[in-house]
Order: sequence, then structure tokens, then C-alpha cells
Amino acid sequence: MTLTSIWRHPVKAVGREGLEAVAITTGHALPGDRVWAVTHEGTRDAGPGWARKANFLRGVSGPSLMAVTARTEVDGRVTLRHPDRPDLTADADADAGAIVAWLDPIWPDDLPRPTGVARCDTGFTDVPEPWISIHAAATHAAVETAAGGPLSIHRWRGNLWLDGPAAWTEFDLVDRPFRIGGVEFMGREPITRCKATMANPETGERDVDTLAALRTFDHQDFGLYAEAMTDGTIAPGDPLVA
Repeated sequence: MTLTSIWRHPVKAVGREGLEAVAITTGHALPGDRVWAVTHEGTRDAGPGWARKANFLRGVSGPSLMAVTARTEVDGRVTLRHPDRPDLTADADADAGAIVAWLDPIWPDDLPRPTGVARCDTGFTDVPEPWISIHAAATHAAVETAAGGPLSIHRWRGNLWLDGPAAWTEFDLVDRPFRIGGVEFMGREPITRCKATMANPETGERDVDTLAALRTFDHQDFGLYAEAMTDGTIAPGDPLVA
């Protein structure tokens, strides 16, 4: 398998951006991935440090969030784009009010309102461990076939994408060491998916039952979590060696 692309999501559930070469640190998530998360009126724990995903806005509840793209500017501010909103460039730490106001119109009216922005330097990943998510193009193609049509890879909000052999073979990496570029990883566990993946990342509308497509394979998993075991740099084109 070969690494084909790298993606991070500066604000949890809100936006995505592609990356070139990335320096990975032992035991850390992808740099800049899910550093911020947006709290809501029902938030009970926003840190400091990692907190459960129920405390923040999520695509499973607000599918329109899936259509947001992001770009981290040179000065550290984040630019957010959505088909139904004007572009916003803001400092997620200092301009939380601007981000909340920008998101409010695309958040469902019947849910607790966005209230602020929390920060976690190790990343608000879905699991407490600062793991990196890895996905395979062949498996994505298998799910496309089961779903009956093309799907954007951004439904899965993954970090690393691999091109290579047959579908589902990436699950063979669970509990095994492997290397991508200059980094050694340990495969940890499959990622169980939710309704967030049903939303089209271009429109923010739920249009495909991805969970039903996954269940045709007798599970609801797509991709796997891996832990970085060494420092190093990865870039598209690096081979995966197991």
C-alpha cells in the first residue's frame, strides 16, 4: 500500500484540509487535527484536555457541518467555507464568538445552540487516545459498490488514505507494527461508524445510507486507528511496509 493523501480537521466536525509532508510525533495525533471543538448549550465537559464527543457539535446531529471545508492560515487563523455561508477567517481561540455566529445558521434549529470553542492540544479525537485514522481506497470502492454509486472519501473524515491491494486488508494491521515513510505505527482498532457518514460533504444533506452499505459486510467499521510509535515525517507517495 502507498500513502496517497493526508487530511486534518482543525475544528472537530467542522471543516477539512489537505496536507503535504507532515512531521509526526510519537504518541500524538496528526498535527493540528481536531485541536478545537465547538461547545453547545448541553456541554458538561469541555476540558481542559480531551473530552467526550457528546460535548461538542457533531456531524451525526448536524449533517450540514459535513459540507464545511477549512484552511489553516500562516498566522494560525482558520478559514471556514460552506456552500450556504460567506467565508469566515477567524482565530479559533480569540474569536470564538465569530465562529459560533457563523455556525449557528447551519446547525439544526431543534438542537442546543452552539456556545463557544474549546481547545485540546492533543486533539479532540473520538477516542481518548491521540490516535491517527487510516483508510484504504480499495475498501472505499467496495463500500461505493455496496451503496450503489460514487461516494466522497470525505464522508469518513480520515487522516491518512492508502492505495493498494484488496478491500479490508488494512484491518490486518490491527495489533501489528507497520511503517509509513519515516514513522512506525501500531494498528490499534477498527473505527465503528455513525450516521455522520450519511451526509454528502458537498451539500451537507444525508443522501446515502452508508451504514446499511457497511452492514452488507457484516459489520459497521471503516478504517482503523493507529498509534505513532516513533517521530518522523510522512508524505504522499510513501509506501506502507508491514
